[in-house]
Formats: sequence, C-alpha cells, structure tokens
Amino acid sequence: MSSRSPKALELQQSRGPIPPQVTFARRTSSGRYVNYSRDDLDSEIGSTEFMNYTVHIPATPDNQPMDPSISQRVEEQYVSNSLFTGGFNSVTRAHLMDKVIDSETTHPQMAGAKGSSCKIPGCDGIVMSDERGVDILPCECDFKICRDCYIDAVKTGDGICPGCKEPYKQTDLDQHSVDHRQPLSLPSNIPNSKMERRGSSKMERRLSLMKSTKSALVRSQTGEFDHNRWLFETSGTYGYGNAFWPKDEGLSENKNEPTGAEQLELLNKPWRPLTRKLKIPAAIISPYRLLVLVRMVVLGLFLHWRITHPNEDAIWLWLMSIICELWFAFSWLLDQLPKISPVNRATDLNVLKEKFETPCPQNPSGKSDLPGVDVFVSTADPDKEPPLVTANTILSILAANYPVDKLSCYVSDDGGALLTFEAMAEAASFANLWVPFCRKHDIEPRNPESYFNLKRDPYKNKVRQDFVKDRRRVKREYDEFKVRINGLPDSIRRRSDAYNAREEIKAMKLQKETAGDELLQPIKIPKATWMADATHWPGTWMMPSPEHSKGDHAGIIQVMLKPPSDDPLNGTDNEVNPLDFSEVDIRLPLLVYVSREKRPGYDHNKKAGAMNALVRASAIMSNGPFMLNLDCDHYIYNSQAIREGMCFMMDRGGDRICYVQFPQRFEGIDPSDRYANHNTVFFDGNMRALDGIQGPVYVGTGTLFRRTALYGFDPPRSKDYHSGFSCFGRKKKSKSSVSSAPDEHKGLRMGDYDPDSDSDMNLSLFPKKFGNSSLLIDTIPIAEFQGRPLADHPAVQNGRPPGALTIPRELLDASTVAEAISVISCWYEDKTEWGNRVGWIYGSVTEDVVTGYRMHNRGWRSIYCVTKRDAFRGTAPINLTDRLHQVLRWATGSVEIFFSKNNALLASSKMKFLQRIAYLNVGIYPFTSIFLIVYCFLPALSLFSGQFIVQSLDVTFLVYLLAITLTLCMLAVLEIKWSGIELEEWWRNEQFWLIGGTSAHLAAVLQGLLKVVAGIEISFTLTSKSGGDEDDEFADLYLIKWTSLMIPPIVIMMTNLIAIAVGFSRTIYSAIPQWSRLLGGVFFSFWVLAHLYPFAKGLMGRRGRTPTIVFVWSGLIAITISLLWVAINPPAGANEIGGSFQFP
Repeated sequence: MSSRSPKALELQQSRGPIPPQVTFARRTSSGRYVNYSRDDLDSEIGSTEFMNYTVHIPATPDNQPMDPSISQRVEEQYVSNSLFTGGFNSVTRAHLMDKVIDSETTHPQMAGAKGSSCKIPGCDGIVMSDERGVDILPCECDFKICRDCYIDAVKTGDGICPGCKEPYKQTDLDQHSVDHRQPLSLPSNIPNSKMERRGSSKMERRLSLMKSTKSALVRSQTGEFDHNRWLFETSGTYGYGNAFWPKDEGLSENKNEPTGAEQLELLNKPWRPLTRKLKIPAAIISPYRLLVLVRMVVLGLFLHWRITHPNEDAIWLWLMSIICELWFAFSWLLDQLPKISPVNRATDLNVLKEKFETPCPQNPSGKSDLPGVDVFVSTADPDKEPPLVTANTILSILAANYPVDKLSCYVSDDGGALLTFEAMAEAASFANLWVPFCRKHDIEPRNPESYFNLKRDPYKNKVRQDFVKDRRRVKREYDEFKVRINGLPDSIRRRSDAYNAREEIKAMKLQKETAGDELLQPIKIPKATWMADATHWPGTWMMPSPEHSKGDHAGIIQVMLKPPSDDPLNGTDNEVNPLDFSEVDIRLPLLVYVSREKRPGYDHNKKAGAMNALVRASAIMSNGPFMLNLDCDHYIYNSQAIREGMCFMMDRGGDRICYVQFPQRFEGIDPSDRYANHNTVFFDGNMRALDGIQGPVYVGTGTLFRRTALYGFDPPRSKDYHSGFSCFGRKKKSKSSVSSAPDEHKGLRMGDYDPDSDSDMNLSLFPKKFGNSSLLIDTIPIAEFQGRPLADHPAVQNGRPPGALTIPRELLDASTVAEAISVISCWYEDKTEWGNRVGWIYGSVTEDVVTGYRMHNRGWRSIYCVTKRDAFRGTAPINLTDRLHQVLRWATGSVEIFFSKNNALLASSKMKFLQRIAYLNVGIYPFTSIFLIVYCFLPALSLFSGQFIVQSLDVTFLVYLLAITLTLCMLAVLEIKWSGIELEEWWRNEQFWLIGGTSAHLAAVLQGLLKVVAGIEISFTLTSKSGGDEDDEFADLYLIKWTSLMIPPIVIMMTNLIAIAVGFSRTIYSAIPQWSRLLGGVFFSFWVLAHLYPFAKGLMGRRGRTPTIVFVWSGLIAITISLLWVAINPPAGANEIGGSFQFP
C-alpha cells in the first residue's frame, strides 16, 4: 500500500527529476531491499556471518519484477515471521525470528512456521509455500528453491534448474497454487486487467469499492448504469473514448448483475428485519408506571407533612432527618425516571445468514458479505492477570462463529512482558487443534478451561462417532498446553540466566584478550530477558533497565497468525494430524500482539491510551468497521455473540447505532452472592430501561463499537444537517447553531463518500485530528462505507450495495506493519484530538462511561443485546475488600465526571431528557453517601438522646411510612417481573447499596473533592490478614484484608448496637417509659443492621470457624448482664424499673 500522498508527489514533480542514485542494500527473502549506510555496510562486512549484498537497480524493460501476487504472498509470510519494533527517535526494525516459542509450530498461518530452506549455497531464503504450508517446487526433481533464486534462474540462468540442470518446463508458476484471492471470474477478452489490478496499490483497490454508492435496485429504478461499479466488479478498462466490453453482453462470465426479472423479484420480495422490539406486557408496565406516579405523590405529601410538623423537643434531630429525606427523594427520582420505558429485543440469525451468506444475484458464490470485526483484548500485568486466563479468552475469540477472513484479534500488552508474548504464541499454536475441534463438534462454550470444567454431560446432543476420541485427545493436549503456560515464567528465567551467563563469559574472554596481564575490573552485563530465538526481548525485562522497563520500552507488533485465505481450507486425514479435520475449515483468524511504545515524560493514559493505540494499529492492518473490546478475563461464552450484535448494526436504521452493549455475566461467585457481584439489578434492570430511551451506558467490556462513531463523527441524518452522513460534502442548516456548540459537543461530519465531489470539509485538516498518518486517514471513509447496512430495500437509507464486501482482504506487507508501529508510538497523539474528541476519552478513571456519554451527546444511540445464552462471561472479585475497592474506583470516576465538562447538566440538545437524567444520576449517586452516613447514625442518636425524628408515632406518620414501604415493595415486585431478576438478588443489591454507600462512596467523594479543590490524590491501601484453603472454590471469599474503607460501617454497627442496649436500659428503668420513641429508634437501627449483615458476615471470615451462635449468645449475655447491673445497682432515689414493674 502506497503511503505517499498526492501532495508529496506534486511537490516531487515541481522540484524536478531526482538524480539517479546507487543505494547499498541487502535483498531479503521476501524480495524487499533493506538499505544500508556506509557504517552499517562496513560493520556487516566485518562480521563473521556470510551476507549477500546487491546494488539496487531501478526496474527497466529488461529487469521486470515477478508477478506481484507471488511477491505479496512471500512478503506476508515474511511479515508473520518478523517482530516489528520502533518508536520515538528510533528506526522501525523487522527482526526475522527463527522461532517464537520453544515448542514446535506446524500451522502455516502461525509465526515461526516458515517452511523449508533454499538449497542454493549462500542463500538463507525460504521456499515458497501454499496455504497448507506445502512447499511449491517448480521443477519435477523437487529441488527446493526460494522465490528470489527462482527468478534469477529463470531470467539470468536461461531457465535451468540448479538441481537437475534441466530446463524448467514451466517458467511461470501456477497462480492458483499461490494466489487464491480472485473475487470474480474475469472476461476472457481482457487478459491484462488482472495484472493491472494486482499492480495497483491497495488504497486504489479499496477506493474503487467506494466509487459504487448506488445499489442495483436503485439503478434499476433510475435507469442509470453505474460505470464505476462495472469497472470494479468486472475489472473492465476504459480506453480513450471507448470501453472493453465482455463477450455475451454480460458484465462477467458469472453474470453477477441481476436481470430485469430478477430485479423485479427482488423488489417484490418481502423485506425481513434482522431485529425486533419486544415490548413489556401492559399488565406489568402499566401498573409499574402508575405506582411510580403514586409513590411520587406520596413522597411529596409525606415531605410536606414532615416539614410542617417539626419535632420541637429535638429540632436538631428533625432538621438532620428532613434534609436527608429530601435528598433521598431526589436521588430516587433520578434513579426511577429513566426506568419507565424498558424494552426487550430479539434478533433473527437466520435472516442474517439469508441476507449476507446466501447465494443471490449480487453474490452468486454465497461468500460472506458481513463486515469485518476487530476484537481487542487488553492486559497490563501478567502477575495480576494470569496468562492462562488471557490465553483462554484468545482461544474463545479465534473459535467464534464468524467468517474467518472477516475476524481479527488484537492483544494489547500494556506491560510489554515476554511472558504474555509467549503465552499468546502458545495459544496460537494450540488454536491449530482447538478451533477446528470446536467447529467440527459445535462446542459451547469455546473457552477450553470452561468447557472441560462443565458439570453437565459433555456427550449430550453429540452425534459424531469420533467425538469421544477427539475430546479425549484435545483434553490431553489442553492439559499439556496448561503445563507449558504455567511453566513459562521458569522457562523464560532459566533461558535468560543461561544466555546472560554466556554473555558474561564472552565478555570476560574478550577482556582477558585485550587487557593481557593487567588487573581485570569486574564486568557488569545487563540482565536481559531473552526470547526463544536467542535475542533480546525489546519490551520489559524481568530485571528492569533503561529502555526495557514498564514505562520505558519500544513499540512491538508481532503477527502471531497471518491473515487467512479467502476460500475455505479443509484439513487432511493422515497420520500427522491427530484428528480428522478433512471436512472442517482449519483456517484461523488474524491474531496480532501489540505493545505500544512507552517513554518517560509521556502521559500514557492507562487503559484508554492502550485502546486508542489498538484502534489506530487495527485501522492500518485490517480496518474492520466494527470493534469488539473485551477484558482479558471476559471470554466469548456464546460463539454466535458477534452475529447477534451485527444484527442490530446491519438492520434498517443501524447506521445510527454507535455501539451494542452486552450484559456482563460472571463465574466463580459464591452461591449466595453475598456482595451482589452479579449486579443483576443494574444489568437486567437499569440497562434494559435505558435501552428504551437512547441506549445503555458503556460499561467497559463486551461492547461492539462502530469505528466511525468512536472516531468522533456525527450520526447520519443529524438534526443540524440535511439527510445524509455528511463529512465529505456537508450542507449546513444553521451555521450559528453548530459554531456555538462547545468543542466536546461537535462531531466530525462524514457523508456519503464521493472522491469526485467538491467537499467543504478539507481532508487536509484531518491530520490535526487523527495524526499525521496518511494511511490511517485514508482508511476512515472505507470503514464508514463498509459499516453501512445493506441497501436491500428502498426504505434503507445510507446503505451499501449487496455483495460489496465479498472482495478479498488485503495482504499484509512490511510497510503496512511499519506504519502500524508508527501510530502506536508515544508521540503520535501529540497535538491531535485523540483522547479528547476521538477514540476513548482521557481524564477519568471511568473512561468507559465518558466515552459512551460523548457518543450519546452527539446524537448516537446504543443498543442493549441480551442473548438467550450469555454472550460473554468473566470473573469478578468475591472478596469484600476487593469488591469495595472496585466500587471505590467506579464512584471516584463518577465524582470526576460530576466536576468535569462531561457533567450531564452541560449536555447538548441531541441527548434525550431522560438519558440526561440517567447520566446525571451517574455523576451524583456517590454524594448520597454523605446523607446516608448521617441517616444511619440517626437511630443511634435517637436512642442515646431519648428523642425521635417526629414528636410522636401518631397515625399520620405511620400511614405515610406504611404507604412508602408498600409502594417500594410493589415497585420491586413489578421490576422483578419485567427485568427477570430474582427477589434475593434485589435484596442483595439493596444491602450492598448501603454497604458501599457508607464506605467506598464516601471515600470517593472525599478523594474527588481533594483532587478537584486541592489537587491532592490519596489512595487506600489494604493488607491481607488471613487466607483461605486453596482447595475451597470460594477460598478468596473468606480472605480478610484490612482497609480503611471498613471503618465507617464498623463504627455504624457498633454505635447502633450500643444504642439499642442503652435505649432498652433507659426505657425499662425510666419512671415514665417512652415506648414509642424506643420502638422507632430500634426499628430503624435494625433496618441499618439488616443491610450491614453481609458486611458483618464478611468480617467473621470462614464460615464455621466462628459459629454465628457464639455472637448471638454473646449479645444476649451482654444485654442480660447490663440489665442485672442496672437492677442490682440502680441510681440513687430510684427503686423501680419500667414504672410500676417491680424487679424480683
């Protein structure tokens, strides 16, 4: 792909011709030339290794290169076997690796599976191979020869085979054995069109796709003939005033264009939607809305009564309570109003297959017309995020049920650890067996760890006779795979120690040879970390050193699995293969390891910065119009999940959807879900309700993004513009309304791409927004076009023609990967819009919520996709302290949002009112902790003082209290009905709301205020106090880690317990007992203690270690002793207890 812009070419032409130069270079096995300076040349010549040099002479009629398709395939093989590094003020280098891991790799797509070596003396090239990894040998004597030597033998050796010395019978290699990327059959009378197309640049071939913006249906209605479409789909060529037409008056030999009868049939064919909205039954939602209204009225009347009836005996207590109650009512409104219009949605995967993967006039071969998807997996520290968990996530992605050539996986290793790198290489190697096994037997889930730990019968619904044998073999291979993964840290350490010792010995020998009998100084050799091919790891070393630490290392890209072929590739049934895959497609998706460059002095913006680096690198290498981001511990549980999300994106109106959010489901949580880790009230309640407004918030993982929405563009048919997604040719309705909007509200307008139209959006301004990579900017309109819904009906606006995405994907070359290295460098985002208006947004701990908010603020909508079988599953912290710190991080991000320009109060008019309320609640809910803490102490203060929040427990107060409680319970029952959650889950959520509100939320408010007002950042440390049994599945649940976040709940519990004892003692002893005040205080104290029960249980540690009955009896004994003490030693002048009651 050419990375030179037209301006650069014009500048070169204006300067005149460049004088001819002779450049010293080394020709690689891929046919590329690596330039050398004089110093490099001298050093290379002086080395002991034999190197082959040549003078790079420009192409002449007598010196023509070979067919580009062959060189591109060899180039791609070179790319997949090379580790690319580079960054700020450094040269991008491609290190050709002999092997990536210690174990042997056999899959032809796998890095390190390079094939045989060339037999020509002095040549280190690799023999050409096909997609199965079988050597391509041009001579019948089977002499192994690389591409470069073959070209030399044909052009300079008179076509004589160096092995048998006989002339080659065929001097032109069979193209079909090397190139399987022919999208359409070509007319027989255009012999040169294929060569012309292959010779053109990648971007020219991509842009030729963009020239066709009208579907065949529209063309049949308007009577126009789309010349650009004919040129692209048939490889036709126009001359000066005439055109080559295929024979038989057709557009191709396969007659890909529909006839008039076929078009009429298409027009009359009933259009079927991909998704449908399932409304909540009126018998549930109508009473629910009515109860919301009733409770609002009751709350208003109650608050009015409370304000007008103060407690004159304890005005301070009344004032504190009424302030808290006013805030609770306001907070309840913010939480409840967005819930009044929940919806459910369903998809139809059969219709998706029919529209995109079934033969039709526009797609006679039935190749998949689905858009590409780039899956992002982020990890940062292999010590905290086990490589085995990440590897299982990668395997579930590679085995997903989506077209192999349309799926790409990018792993972001923000720690730059060799352990993660080799674990990913091991996963890619094991995928050679695991992925075809899943396809053959329809395995679910496709995470091997989860699959082999299933408690249900694994043989249920399996019909193949060889399933038992295959499963047993794969299980054994997986056990060995786990052993290799778990042994990687020791393996890397031993390998590095051995190579470091060797380097020390070499240095000592060299010192002795040079110093002679002089006193030798001790030699300090840096303790490097070594890769499997005996070279230094360019990332973070186990013993950090300059340029090899977590915050200081080069950018790294390794293509673990190169792009697959376009056509299915079935396996073979022979003794070499452990399983019979003769009827199974053995191709694997593209897998790329990425570690962005890090240097001291740069703000790398944590996870958000790593995700933006993946966005840019993937745009260069695969440019999928949709992106799915997953945490390293969230794997694909439903292999159809991506297709489910694509139903929404490809449906009518789907071009206005910025992302599809899937619910988070968790494994490994204790059966009682003590700390509400499943969070079902939020995922099944709040998120469904938001889907009925403008869409759910972005929660950080399990999200399918539209690339152009993440780029900061406005949705199509925006209110400020005429119909159309205008960026390349926009027409404003109101200049003042757009110019007056704040920068964070503005979007980059993108419209139907037409390279021939005059645009008032100057693409030369894009480098200021996206950076100076012209290759990256050129991919933007392509991603926008490929992400459009199918224009299979006149009502579909902004669609693309059917069959447009059946073309092959581009082959990777070294220049493309080198460009990807440049866009992940630490300086690339300087003076650009990345992190501000483009990509993941910086400046917040909860970058996910802010990123989703910006999209909704520009008028996009999102979709909540709840699948029948969970789409994704992950892990959640089940330990009390870890859970509190997780909630603390979320709440701290919400406080930062409230004090930033992302506050929903400043939202644009494109955001719906109830959506604005929901985002306002996201920023305000931590502040409820201040009032909640006060309210939790009010019962104790009431019992200590002998007063209550009201003058007396009269009928009016009790009726209001009963009405508020009943409406709350009835709302909970109806919410359980339409959301599908269970009553126990609702109650656990209520309990943890108070636990988190009195601990983590309060700390977050304190932390946020100190950061905003004084610029001081504080952290809450934790220490482990006791551990659990490793044999227990939930051992971590009982692990007690002390943290300062536990202090407020403990104080609240102790204060209320003491207050209850004091209140009982005072009331019993009093001459005129105030039983109503005691009952009011004790009731609210028990309300507080009931909510804090899971917290108290967590402090007890392992169940059974300290029986609960011990604590119960301890409390009863303490109360009895207190009463006896009061009776035995009463205050002076009192001899009665409880009025007329006489203590015996």
